[in-house]
Amino acid sequence: MEYGDCKSSRITGKRKSQEEDGILSFSMDDLNQDVLERLLSWLPTSTFFRLNSVCKRWKSVAASAGFKLACSHVPSRDPWFFMVNPHINQSIIFDSADRSWKKLHHPPLLKKHSNHNSMPVATSGGLVCFRNVTGNFIICNLVTGSCRELPPLDPTQRNQTLHAIVMNTSSEYPSSYKLMLISGELPKLSCIVYNSSIGCWEEEIALSRKVDDSLGFDLNDDNAVYFLNKAGNVVATNMQRSPSKQYSSVITNNNGEETVYFLSSSGKVVVCNLTQKRFFEYPGLLPVYSEYSIDMVECGGEMLVVLLSEFLESASLRVWRYDEEIRSWQQIAAMPPAMSHEWFGKKVDINCVGAGHRILICSNSGELFSYVLCDLVTNEWVELPKCCMNGEAIEFMSAFSFEPRIEASV
Repeated sequence: MEYGDCKSSRITGKRKSQEEDGILSFSMDDLNQDVLERLLSWLPTSTFFRLNSVCKRWKSVAASAGFKLACSHVPSRDPWFFMVNPHINQSIIFDSADRSWKKLHHPPLLKKHSNHNSMPVATSGGLVCFRNVTGNFIICNLVTGSCRELPPLDPTQRNQTLHAIVMNTSSEYPSSYKLMLISGELPKLSCIVYNSSIGCWEEEIALSRKVDDSLGFDLNDDNAVYFLNKAGNVVATNMQRSPSKQYSSVITNNNGEETVYFLSSSGKVVVCNLTQKRFFEYPGLLPVYSEYSIDMVECGGEMLVVLLSEFLESASLRVWRYDEEIRSWQQIAAMPPAMSHEWFGKKVDINCVGAGHRILICSNSGELFSYVLCDLVTNEWVELPKCCMNGEAIEFMSAFSFEPRIEASV
């Protein structure tokens, strides 16, 4: 059902009285198209879905190229967190602006049988990248529903062991993006990039190992080691990741150098400098014979590590930054002990994502699941309310953050 046009030819008694009293009245109808587009572009993105039902003029604004251009001039938007549950055929997001859950319809391309079980693997700007069961990639704007399937990799590249998948959008050219894949067997890694500006995969780049004896570690220590934990269970040092975070990785751009970080199977951070075409490892945070859950995030342009471990009959969750100057890990934040202690002894797995100065931590075990939002500036830790469907709370395995931008092009 469409509402009538916003513009009205009838002057109300109240408006007439105001004009007679010398009071300047103002109406949205008096704005020209450019000003209205710029004004509406600053509204929260969630209102985009309601513009069509306000009036005919606003509906035309929502579909105009000028409105999308005006939206692109908004410097930043409060992030949405795309929650991952492979058994739900809807896109569920947490809107950090109004701290509420929202449900979006899956884009049509993702509803095709061949893409039915596609998993999100990376985000950047206003775009989300999915990978289907055949290994092909689909780029989506979840706000507008637009999608595009990328050209498939050649068989040789497709059969390589994949370690990291990251996306990067350019602030200079916001309509373009790059999808980067790190693959190979340590210590032989390579990178291949899909560049949307040319519409194809670029030539594969070999990454050489950067040797630094002062770091005192070996890149060939990914073989599993088994040990007994305190409960008498056999534990492998090889890290087991949930399918939704199998290619957990982040990208930073400092001083023009693009660097991709991912976790090796032993839980160490592998650093791939794509500009210098080299890679190396950071030293581990904990001894190899330790039980812990680890993930990495990008916050404020730098890579951080979130680590959940147990010590002295309690669980501890801390955020760490690697200091390149002194070559050691520095703690920058810690969850209040009263919150983290609830996870003690429950074999909790954490999957995290960064957004600006915030980190969303998804915790899952056989006994509980919860989602905690951490603000690194204020050191505020808040547990999010449960998202319910048909009266039951939904369990999410992980999350990806993105800026909800209707102008983001696939």
